[in-house]
Amino acid sequence: MPPVNENLWNRAAAAAALVRSPFLPDASSRWIGRAAAELDWLRHGERHVDVATLAAGLRADKLTVICADALEFDFRALRGSGAKLRLAGNLPYNVSTPLLFRLIEQIDAIADMHFMLQKEVVARMAARPGTRDYGRLTVMLAPHVRVRPLFDIGTGAFSPPPRVQSTYFALEPLSEPPFALGDRTAFARVVAAAFSQRRKTLRNSLRALVDATAIESAGIDPGARPETLAPAEFAALAARSRS
Repeated sequence: MPPVNENLWNRAAAAAALVRSPFLPDASSRWIGRAAAELDWLRHGERHVDVATLAAGLRADKLTVICADALEFDFRALRGSGAKLRLAGNLPYNVSTPLLFRLIEQIDAIADMHFMLQKEVVARMAARPGTRDYGRLTVMLAPHVRVRPLFDIGTGAFSPPPRVQSTYFALEPLSEPPFALGDRTAFARVVAAAFSQRRKTLRNSLRALVDATAIESAGIDPGARPETLAPAEFAALAARSRS
């Protein structure tokens, strides 16, 4: 991702209310801009700079740099017995969905999340049933977080400008799913099967998991397509699915 100007980082910090967060040195949103500049220097400048040098440049007395794969990282261990984590960052598009799913798996360790992603991806996350953007990502997030788009970021905020717009957004963990979720593995399996063939009716796409009679028993038309169902209806189908 191209570097971002400091004003944008400060706006993101304000939107996330990070200025009151204890993990930021001096509780200063301006620090984010300076840190971004240092990180950008590492990315586009001296490639041989190691983590120790990076940490020293970013006030190592109050910052811990962790080199790890976010798709495998244990956020519960990072939290330990302390306060829940507040996560913020610019997510790479190519791993955004599996990374979000990984974070959802450890949602009990997270207070909130503020990220930047391509605008089209955030639109899918916040979409409503019956719309073009509604899909697997929308449904899988629905039991666990509230998706709140905060502001769009035009291409002119970056240098060089990318080809796509971005959106800065919040994910707010829910204390309880807004519907009876049941078996989470079954829920994920049904949602994945339904949207893997979204042009097909539920009767066809879920044939291996839920037969037409079971679909009807949930009060759902077997001839419906997956994008018309609310997340709670997928949970009802999961409860009737074959393991």
